[in-house]
Amino acid sequence: MTKPMDKEYNITINEKFSRLIFSKLKDIRNRSLKTPKLMIAESLTGGMISDCLTGVAGISEFYKGSLVAYCNTIKTAVLNVGEDTLEKHGAVSAETASRMALSLGELYGADLGIATTGIAGPGGGSAQKPVGLVYFGFFINGAVSVERRIFSGGRDAIRRQATRFALAQLLRLIREL
Repeated sequence: MTKPMDKEYNITINEKFSRLIFSKLKDIRNRSLKTPKLMIAESLTGGMISDCLTGVAGISEFYKGSLVAYCNTIKTAVLNVGEDTLEKHGAVSAETASRMALSLGELYGADLGIATTGIAGPGGGSAQKPVGLVYFGFFINGAVSVERRIFSGGRDAIRRQATRFALAQLLRLIREL
């Protein structure tokens, strides 16, 4: 017998956020006559955010792509995260999330972007950086903000919660535009 999924883990919640994001992007386009470009740089979430967004018919008008930068080599080579940043702060840090998000605009022309980096577990955590720690970088029209969250549960639950938070936070930020 399968047990019901908690709302935090329920993928349909993520789909609802994705549809609301799509609707808000259309509103922005209609208001400003500019089509905002959305991109994602995912590490911890490994494509989950992108999967939710691409489930919405018509999103391709705004969503231009994603980079799954799971290893540090990709973070440095494709997203311009400096090796010094990785050595000093680590891949799971506010500095890395910020640089990943900023690169979406600087390198790829995004107006809006989300970057995720964290520790999904079950191993890899420490007292300073526990399993469930996630940093989110949000790129909105040239400005970057970073959020730090700690989620609980198993690997999949952490990744789903991170996806949900990223989508909900993006929706909140673009509603303010």
